Amino acid sequence: MDRLNQLSGQLSPSAKNSITSKNADDVVIVAAYRTALTKGGKGGFKDVGSDYILTKFLEKFLEKSGVDVNLIEDVAVGNVLNRAAGASEHRGACLAAGIPNTAAFIALNRQCSSGLMAIQDIANKIKVGEIDCGLAAGVESMSSNYGPQSIPKVDAQLAENAEMAKCLIPMGLTNENVAAKYSMKRGPQDEFAAKSYNKAEKAVSSGAFKDEILPIETVFAEEDDDENITYKKAIIDTDEGPRKGVTAESLGKIRPAFKKDGVTSAGNASQVSDGAAAVLLMRRSLAESKGYTIVGKYVSCVSVGVPPEIMGVGPAVAIPQVLKKTNLTIDDISVFEVNEAFAAQCLYSANACKIPQEKLNLNGGAIALGHPLGATGARQYATILRLLKKGEIGLTSMCIGTGMGAASILVKE
Repeated sequence: MDRLNQLSGQLSPSAKNSITSKNADDVVIVAAYRTALTKGGKGGFKDVGSDYILTKFLEKFLEKSGVDVNLIEDVAVGNVLNRAAGASEHRGACLAAGIPNTAAFIALNRQCSSGLMAIQDIANKIKVGEIDCGLAAGVESMSSNYGPQSIPKVDAQLAENAEMAKCLIPMGLTNENVAAKYSMKRGPQDEFAAKSYNKAEKAVSSGAFKDEILPIETVFAEEDDDENITYKKAIIDTDEGPRKGVTAESLGKIRPAFKKDGVTSAGNASQVSDGAAAVLLMRRSLAESKGYTIVGKYVSCVSVGVPPEIMGVGPAVAIPQVLKKTNLTIDDISVFEVNEAFAAQCLYSANACKIPQEKLNLNGGAIALGHPLGATGARQYATILRLLKKGEIGLTSMCIGTGMGAASILVKE
């Protein structure tokens, strides 16, 4: 892609110093946590809504972070599938969790980047001096809202419009388009997906996720033979997506999901999931004056547009763009979290940007962990902050439905 070649840049020592330096007006991260990710329709959160998940999660988040809730001036919550992006019920969830009604609220939907856009929204408000402290979150109940009801309704007058039609292509078919355009064969995709499973399973079994996951209570609805419903409570604290013994060969036996002769299957695509994540952001001067531990520094975030029919290439454009704007290079990044919407698009983007595989999705990605749409962007922050070492720079990115990409830069402190 010509645009990729236009966005290359060289880093100067002074530029890197400005990225890692500490200034009173910096936007810093005080806390970043997530729920375990559960299987959509059959997992631990299948019988509760996104508002319930968010309420229970924020209760634990506020307790764990120890933040004075009266400092929170604004809350942004990313969501994709709820009606109006959950504007009413997620505001209610914040209040139910203990955030005072003096804190403003905004619901955000930029498809799969919604959780990251929530972080960007709060960070930018701090940068320009509108607020000093804000909470960015993302939540999704794909169990409740994913399916035919989530298909957009288009005015009949636009039904035949070619550009409109491109924005309605099912995501799986856009991935098939990427695979066809860039000659991505099935074998390498299954190998990439198997590695995601292997890394995630190792992370789960070694306890690598324990620090970033906040255990929360869920409720299961059980119906007896007389159609009486009883409710049982349980604690959800472990990701349900990763599984042992996955190989490229085992994934290769799964039939294509979108085209008879396609390369996209349930085994090399992101899982349908439920979950939430949040990031607490402050101006450095406030965090220091209150004695809060600073775990990271937010640096920058960009969003770009790409052709809707190959929306999966979004990271291949967004990553060079954010690097150019921050005067960084690929070599300056220690860890990359690039969302695995599909193996083909993620693998293509990584290869196009020349991302070393040993730096990419170290604990697995959405293929193994799951992709609760509105939460993933914030989930990536909870994960990457625990993979980076002090002073290292990290990058998160994802493709976005209807033809976009986003990428962000942060530093571990």
